[in-house]
This record gives sequence, C-alpha cells and structure tokens, in this order.
Amino acid sequence: MNVRAVFIDMDGTLLNASNYISRRNSEAIHSLVSQGVMVFLATGRHYEVTAPYHKELGLQTPMICLNGASIHDGDTGKAMQMKTVQLNDERFHQLTAESPCNVIVHTADGLFCKESNEEIDYWTEIGKVEPRYIGDLRKTAYQNVLKYSVLTGSPSLELSAMFNKEAEVIDWNDGFELIATNVSKWAAIKSVLIENGISPSEAVAIGDGPNDIQMLSQIGTGVAMGNASEQVKAAADFVTGHHEQDGLAQFIERFLLKSYAI
Repeated sequence: MNVRAVFIDMDGTLLNASNYISRRNSEAIHSLVSQGVMVFLATGRHYEVTAPYHKELGLQTPMICLNGASIHDGDTGKAMQMKTVQLNDERFHQLTAESPCNVIVHTADGLFCKESNEEIDYWTEIGKVEPRYIGDLRKTAYQNVLKYSVLTGSPSLELSAMFNKEAEVIDWNDGFELIATNVSKWAAIKSVLIENGISPSEAVAIGDGPNDIQMLSQIGTGVAMGNASEQVKAAADFVTGHHEQDGLAQFIERFLLKSYAI
C-alpha cells in the first residue's frame, strides 16, 4: 500500500479495555512514523484525555477530537478548529429529563455533567481537569457546545431521532451523541489531508464504533477492528483483530510496514 497518513481511533482500537496502549501497538506506530507516515489520533474524546496518549506515542500531528468537532495542534494543544452545535436547550433538557439518563455537555470551556460516573472520574485523573459543573444542567450557563452525550444505558433510537433536525446523531448501544450538522471525523480528516497535500487514496483509517463508519467508508482504506459491530465491519475494506489482541498492530505489521508488507 502507498500510504502517507493513518488515522487511528482510540477507544476500542488503540486502547485496550483498561485504557492502555499495548507495547505492540506502540511499537507498530513508532515503526510507521519512522517510515515517514503521518499518524493521527481521531477520537470522540475531548482534547484533555487525548493529549496524554498523543504525548505517550511521541506524535506531533494534529489531534481530531470530539468526533471532528475540534482539531488541536499537536505541539501546543491550541484549538485549530472548533465547530459548535446549536440545540434548543430547553427542549433538550425537557426530553432527556423524561428518561433516566446522564447528560454530559462538552464545551470549549470544559465539561458540564448532570451526574458523575466512573468514566468522568477517569477523565479527571487522566486529563487533570475537573468538570466545570455537576448537577442540574438547567441551573447552569454553558456556551460553545461541541458535543452532547446522553447516556441511557441502552439503545435509545426513538429519543435520539427527536434531534436529527438539529444535529448529527450518533447512536450507541448505551445512548447517543449529538454534534453539529456536517461535523464528523471524516470531515475533519478531509481538512487535515488537504492541509498536508495528501489524497484520501493515500490514507488509512482504523476504528470500531458507529462514529467511525463514515471515515472507514470514505477514506482510501478503511479498517474495522474485530470487536466492531457488523455494521461497522461492513463499511470497511479490511477487518483486523480484536483490540484486546492488538488488532491495530496486526494490520499495521501485515500491510503497512515495509519489513512486513505483502
């Protein structure tokens, strides 16, 4: 493969279930970079909990965060691009209040949460930044929203569909996310490719979630993880191993490294 850029999802792809990068995945990425391939992280996470892993890997490329709602400079962390989502917040909070769920509002100024949970505690530990507010979101003022996360504990297609005229909806098994219309990892990837003079045909994307489907189907080579759903796998050109068995490294070693490539 003639590859100049690789875009890697984090949760369920780069990271194992304990949120660590395995030695094999790390070594495979370092080998790619040493070959002159540009490696990017493209994640649904916010910047603060992306940057430590970016630093661990020694990357200097921009970070695509919050499903493409923000792009951050790889050296300074400064936001190079931010795209906010505009919802009728009164309606949003009324609808989400009618079902038991947690709500996380990702803003340009930090997190605003209805309740804390283990994931938010982990974010605080890794990112070294506490949520700006935890409590009744109707009682706080937040601005410049980049992503809403609604955690219901189960698929909530009927509820999420109520917002599809206001935002891009990403449905998960435990809830859904809302970002601005026409925002996606793929849209952010396209802008990064243009900035670096790289054709989509010279790029690879690797991921496992519904927020990865568009980038896997549109980029030159899309790779789904073995732990991905059948819908995600159907969007990809290749399916590699499970994230707990270093499926990311498996693909890189077999198809992208010059010493392994066939």
